[in-house]
Amino acid sequence: MTLRDLPKFEMFEEGSQIRRSAKSISANIVEGYGRRRYKQEFIRFLVFAHASCGETIEHLEMVFETGSLTNELVYRDLSAQLDLLGRKLNVFIETVGRSHRPGRDNISNPASRIPHLVP
Repeated sequence: MTLRDLPKFEMFEEGSQIRRSAKSISANIVEGYGRRRYKQEFIRFLVFAHASCGETIEHLEMVFETGSLTNELVYRDLSAQLDLLGRKLNVFIETVGRSHRPGRDNISNPASRIPHLVP
């Protein structure tokens, strides 16, 4: 979907919100990863990313339900992708909560954990 698909009045309102919330998803994942040394900080930013994903879905539903976005295929595709992303973020948050180790200092040979790097 591009902003050109929306009526002019929506380009600067809901279109802008969709753009900001979608950008916030990846920005929060990256910022959380930068703070991965501190498990709770990492999780906190992943939760922010998940919330931004939900916000993006809400704004997308709003423009579709109000008739501003008329292409149902685009709407369904984006909704499905965002839903999948939200599910993946949930799994990632749970995984980090269970097994996060902040550094690689405790791995004697980091390459041995990644099959394609083992000679």
